[in-house]
Amino acid sequence: MIAPYTQPMGARIVQIDRQASAKAWLKGFERNAASAIRRAGLLGLADGIAAIAFAAGLALSVDGIAQLRGLAAIAPWLVVAALALAARGALALATGVIGAEAAATTKAALRFTLARAVFAGPRRPAAEAATALVEGVEAMDGHVARFLPTRLAAGVLPLVMIAAAAVASPIAAAIMLGTLIPFILAMILTGTAAAAEARAQFQALERLSALFLDRVRALPVVLAFQAEGATTTALTRSASNLAERTIRVLRVAFLSSAALEFFAALSVALVAVYCGFNLLRLLPFPVPEQLDLKRAFFVLALAPEVYAPMRRLAAAYHDRQAAEAAAASLSTFEAPAPQAAHIPLKIAPSLRFAGVEIRYPDTDAPAVRGFDLVAPAGSVTALVGASGAGKSSILNALLGLAPITAGDVFVNGRPFTDVSSDTAWAGQSPLILPASIADNIALSRRDATRAEIAQAAERAGLGPALAARPGGLDFVLDERGSGLSGGERRRLSLARALLKPAPILLLDEPTANLDAEAEAAMVDAIRAAAQGRTTLIATHSEAVAALADQVIRL
Repeated sequence: MIAPYTQPMGARIVQIDRQASAKAWLKGFERNAASAIRRAGLLGLADGIAAIAFAAGLALSVDGIAQLRGLAAIAPWLVVAALALAARGALALATGVIGAEAAATTKAALRFTLARAVFAGPRRPAAEAATALVEGVEAMDGHVARFLPTRLAAGVLPLVMIAAAAVASPIAAAIMLGTLIPFILAMILTGTAAAAEARAQFQALERLSALFLDRVRALPVVLAFQAEGATTTALTRSASNLAERTIRVLRVAFLSSAALEFFAALSVALVAVYCGFNLLRLLPFPVPEQLDLKRAFFVLALAPEVYAPMRRLAAAYHDRQAAEAAAASLSTFEAPAPQAAHIPLKIAPSLRFAGVEIRYPDTDAPAVRGFDLVAPAGSVTALVGASGAGKSSILNALLGLAPITAGDVFVNGRPFTDVSSDTAWAGQSPLILPASIADNIALSRRDATRAEIAQAAERAGLGPALAARPGGLDFVLDERGSGLSGGERRRLSLARALLKPAPILLLDEPTANLDAEAEAAMVDAIRAAAQGRTTLIATHSEAVAALADQVIRL
C-alpha cells in the first residue's frame, strides 16, 4: 500500500511565511485607500440607520391605516418612510462612487509601482510580470470598491438593528441573534475554502500566461519542427486546468450563497411565525410580551435588513479571496530604492565613459567591456562598428535600459544617476500607436501645441509624407504603422526627438535601410536636430559619421 503524500515541513513553513507576507502586503495596500474606505464605511452605517427609520415609519403608517386614524395622522410617518428610502438610495450611490474612485486611484498607484519594480528591480519572467500588472492589479478592484467599504457595516449594523428590534420585541431580537451565529460560522467555513481555491486559480492563470508567451516566442521553432499538435495539446491542457479551477471557485461561491441565504430566510421565517402567532394569541407556550401591530410590523420590516450587510459582505467576499490570491504574487515584487530628486539639465552637458562594462543577465560575455569616451558639451559623437559591437547597449546605458556592471559614467563631471528625462531618443524600431501622426509625434511631449508638432515634423523631413496623405498630421495609423515606409517611421521617431527640448540626443541607426537620396535627406535632418545638444549616434553609415565631431570605432 502506498502511503499518502504529505507536504514536507519546510515547504509548509515557506507557504505559511508567504501567506503572512501576502497579508502584510495587503494591509499596507489597504492603507493607501484608508480615508476613502472610512468615508464609504460611515455611509454604510448611515444606510443602516436609514433602514431603521424606514421600518419605523412604515410600521407606524400601517398601524395608523389599520386604526383608521386619518391621513393627517398617517402623513408624517409616510414622509419619514419616503425620506428614509430616498436617503438609502443616495447613500448607496455615494458609497459605490467613493469605492469605485478609491479603487481606480489605488490601482493606478499600484500599477505604477509594479511597473517600476518590473523595469528597475530584479529581473522577472515576462509572463509573471504581465499577469501581475494586468490580472493581479485588477483583482484589487472589487476588494477596494466593494469588500472594504462593506466590512465595517457588516460588523456593526446587524447588532445595531438587533438592538433596535429588541426595543419592540426582545424575543424576536433573540431569534435574530440566535440565527446570526450559524450565519457567521457558515461565512467563515466557506470563506476558508474559497481562499484556497482562489489561490489555485491565480496560480493556474500564471502558468497558462507563461506557457502561452513561451510558445508565441518560440513560434518559428514550433512551425519548423511541426510541433503544432503538441503545442496545442499543452495549451489546451493548461486552459482546461484554469477552467477547472475557476469552476471550483464558482462552486464554493454558490455553496456559500446557498448556505447564507438559507440562514437569512430561516431567520425571517422564524420572526414572521413568532410575530404572527403572537398577534393571533396562538403561541403554544407563554411569552413575557404581547405584540401589537406596529411593533410586530416594525420587527418584520427590520428582520431582512439585519442580514443585508452580511449578505453584501458575503457577495463581496470572493473579491477578498481574489485579492489575497493576487497579493501572494504581488508581494514578491521589490520596488527599486528611492533615488535622490533629479535636477534637470539646463544646457547640453559633457559626457564621459570611464572603463564601462555592460553585461546583461544570463550571458557568458559582456556586451561592452572597457569602454572609454569623452563627449564635450554640444558635440556630436558617432559610434561605428559591426553589428553586436555594443553600440546600442552604450545608448541604452544612458537611458537606464542596460546594466552598467563596471566602470563609471560622468555627466558634467558628476557620477551618472538618471538622465532619461533629459534625453531625446530615436530608436531603430519606433513605437507606433493606433492614433494620428500628430499623436504619435507628441508621445515625447504631451503638452506640445499643434504648431510645435507641425514644426518638428517639418524639420524631421516628414513634409512630403504628410502632403501625400489625407488629413496630414491627422492621418490615423494602426498599431503596426501601416501606411508609413521604413524611412518615414524613422523620420517620425526623429520628429519626437526634435519635439522634446532635451539637452542630450541619442540616435540608434537613424539611416538604416534607406537609399542614398533618403539617407542624404535624413543626414540634413539629423544635423538640424543635433544643434545645441550633446549627441551620440550609433550607426553603420559613413555619411552619418561624417557629420560627427568625433568617431569612435568599436
